[in-house]
Amino acid sequence: MKQFIAFVRKEFFHIFRDRRTMLILLGMPVVQIILFGFAITTEVKNVRVAILDPSNDVVTRRIIDRVDASEYFSVTTNLNTPDEVEKSFRRGDIDLAVIFSEQFANHVYTGDACVQLVADATDPNTATTQTGYAANIISSAGREMLPAGMQVSTIVPEVKLLYNPQMKSAYNFVPGVMGLILMLICAMMTSISIVREKETGTMEILLVKPLFIILAKAVPYFVLSFVNLTTILLLSVYVLDVPVAGSLFWLIVVSLLFIFVSLALGLLISSVTRTQVAAMLASGLILMMPTMLLSGMIFPIESMPLLLQGISAVLPARWYIQAVRKLMIEGVDISLVLTEVSILAVMAVALITISFKKFKNRLE
Repeated sequence: MKQFIAFVRKEFFHIFRDRRTMLILLGMPVVQIILFGFAITTEVKNVRVAILDPSNDVVTRRIIDRVDASEYFSVTTNLNTPDEVEKSFRRGDIDLAVIFSEQFANHVYTGDACVQLVADATDPNTATTQTGYAANIISSAGREMLPAGMQVSTIVPEVKLLYNPQMKSAYNFVPGVMGLILMLICAMMTSISIVREKETGTMEILLVKPLFIILAKAVPYFVLSFVNLTTILLLSVYVLDVPVAGSLFWLIVVSLLFIFVSLALGLLISSVTRTQVAAMLASGLILMMPTMLLSGMIFPIESMPLLLQGISAVLPARWYIQAVRKLMIEGVDISLVLTEVSILAVMAVALITISFKKFKNRLE
């Protein structure tokens, strides 16, 4: 029995001395519960609403105030013409548009008042939730404006869904899957391939020309990722019926930029880890879970707390998925994706610079 207790104590001491093991055992549950508790939500929050109100009467203003007072919506834009609605969606300025009919106050008492809700259905689940919440608020506010005892038809907003009127879920998950696959293949496999040289003891030979060796190891994964990109696009178009509404050329260019960012991230992971297991853990913890939960792949970023939104801003996959949705699903011009492209380009330069600075030119 004394030997058993001695072995147990030894194992405890071994665990307590290993900071990485302690981090995984005690830190990971905290990180997971926070991520899953705050990132995974079906609620909508901070929805940016645009208003097109040609009537501009007391009834429409009361409804607008009720929408803006809701914890879910924030009225950010007032539009003047119907043409501005889709332009605002393409620029990414709004998430929902509320359009009132003319002479709304006069028609509300006859039951002829009309309201249209326009939503971006590239994420069909979020669009359905947004329009459902807004319709309930508008209908409730409309009933409150009627005199006591007056019976007219309830205001039922007409819903218009942009970019994905069929509500196909493939329109939402294809850009996310593209980002996840390319990120994992490039970053994880590149980091493991270089760390493998450290473990086998051949890194000393390779360090004669480290720059050429690192680039040589990255090129095969770049080519394989391009093959994967081609396969995903072909399957998306011909099997899942997801069209490439925008420029295929620019979609490929942005994807190649994201592949380069992912390769640079893999090089950075390889420069700070010593074993393949450590590289796998780093890739899984730093890349896979945050990419799935915080990049907007599954859950809307606007509904997350500000802290998680800040973490999301440093994930390359977030900006790539946003760019793919705009180019592939919405069919916007490349000029409307310059923000995402610029951020990815800055990340590429920063990651590759840090990676080469941290990469050691001699074995310790």
